[in-house]
Amino acid sequence: MKNIGKQNLKMKEFMRKTAIFWILVLLCVVMTALSPAFSTQRNLMLIVKQSSITGILAVGMTMVIITGEIDLSVGSIVALSSVCSAMYGGLAEQGMSILVPLMVGMAAGVLCGLINGLMVAYVKFPSFIMTLAMMMIARGVARVLSNGSPVFGISDNFLALANGFVLGIPNLVIFFAVILVIGFIILDKMVLGSRIYAVGGNENATRLSGVNTRRIKTFTFAFSGLMAGFCGVLMTSRISSGSSIVADGYELDAIAAAVIGGTSMSGGVGSIWGSVVGALIIVAMQNGLDIMGVSEFYKAIIQGLIIIAAVFFDIRSKEKNLGV
Repeated sequence: MKNIGKQNLKMKEFMRKTAIFWILVLLCVVMTALSPAFSTQRNLMLIVKQSSITGILAVGMTMVIITGEIDLSVGSIVALSSVCSAMYGGLAEQGMSILVPLMVGMAAGVLCGLINGLMVAYVKFPSFIMTLAMMMIARGVARVLSNGSPVFGISDNFLALANGFVLGIPNLVIFFAVILVIGFIILDKMVLGSRIYAVGGNENATRLSGVNTRRIKTFTFAFSGLMAGFCGVLMTSRISSGSSIVADGYELDAIAAAVIGGTSMSGGVGSIWGSVVGALIIVAMQNGLDIMGVSEFYKAIIQGLIIIAAVFFDIRSKEKNLGV
């Protein structure tokens, strides 16, 4: 009887930890039943490709939220990085390495993220206010640099960065997978990751134990900016131009992916895998509704309801653990 009881507990724990994955499977089954075109190999690969940008942003956003903060600026940082990388995107045709626009775009992202982190961690700006201001600043700088117009002249080598394939696998999917593994290693296999969780769980206790919590928070914002910068480069390569209007609202998708994936807005809880599955759920839902011809208005309502449901279950789970 004891063995059966232990097995039941293990099964319940397994189902709890993998619940978000089974929700994705259920969503795919429902969408396939409503429209068989959803489950074609071509459409499923399209979903993964479309999830790449949101998923990469969600990796950085997850770390920020785990520390108990928020980053509203990533969408605008993507736009700024897109413009910055596009300004150097034609240099490959002049014999310069494709690394130039890549590094310029990522540097712009890191700089914005670093400023966010320093202001939040050291100057004690509320992250909501600081990143809201950075959202406006980054988007404004992108418009100034591009003069409000798309930046063209991207080299073929640069275009291949996001549009190419390796062994039949789209580069976007490969980049997505690599970032996923990097995020997982940082959070689950490194001391840095345990400290990120500790800061979100109890910042004061973590600081008193000797951990420099300000550096940890600064790192998470800088890493989030790096992910946004990389996404800006990929966006430029994908659409063949740099634009100050791209990625509008992407910060909300990244936050939604993290929350749906089980990351707690109060900090201390979350996982990279969950956030990535959350991104897949958002894109799969949008893709399925597109196939069925559902209006954009209804898609926004459904996504909002899903976020409310995710937060509700997070609150209920905490109350249950506390015995409330």
